[in-house]
Amino acid sequence: MIQNQLTCLFSHASRIYDLSVNPCKKVKSMGSFDVRSLNFWTKEEYDKFITTVEKDSKYYVIFEILFWTGCRIGELLALTKQDINFEKNQININKTYYRTNGQDIITEPKTKQSIRTVEIPEFLKQEIKCFIDRHYGMPDNERIFPIVQEAVQHKMKRHIEKSGVKYIRVHDTRHSHVAYLINKGVDPIFIKERVGHKDIRITLNTYGHLYPNQQRKIADLIDSEKNKP
Repeated sequence: MIQNQLTCLFSHASRIYDLSVNPCKKVKSMGSFDVRSLNFWTKEEYDKFITTVEKDSKYYVIFEILFWTGCRIGELLALTKQDINFEKNQININKTYYRTNGQDIITEPKTKQSIRTVEIPEFLKQEIKCFIDRHYGMPDNERIFPIVQEAVQHKMKRHIEKSGVKYIRVHDTRHSHVAYLINKGVDPIFIKERVGHKDIRITLNTYGHLYPNQQRKIADLIDSEKNKP
């Protein structure tokens, strides 16, 4: 991860500030990443977890958005009321939030592809609407959830212990959403668009192993075509 970040910084410096030499180009890839070690919840595990969270709390809505949209925690914490289209059941993701040196920072998302519109189910729209309606007078351009990521992780840990499900990080709810969609047979290209991956290869390289083996289906398809009169 550090190598990737340094490479991006030096590439930016080479392109924008005419850095004469990019030292990162001389370094081979370090480390390895086993995509099969992805940690996520099944829907059943999530259901068990969310039943322990108070329904009227902001954290209930936060976890619902994370699990049912697959958005990043920074994207969620940057959401304002004007980012929610209640008429069309959509969340517009166009910024991200983080806190550093005691300062709240809102900036553009991770990549251009991260700027996206996520369709949400009716029940989730209603949960978000009810939460906002309970906070009468909430400004359109202020964060719906004015908290930091660590607070969400701390709350999540408490309710993991309470519910007895396996431990995952807040970011792993994103993996959980993708795993749920794969289990339902959603095409990778639609998953890519929904979660804001830069390239379909990222989706396939990260989650491809979760797809069931398709070879038998291919063979059966050929059989059926061959046997047609």
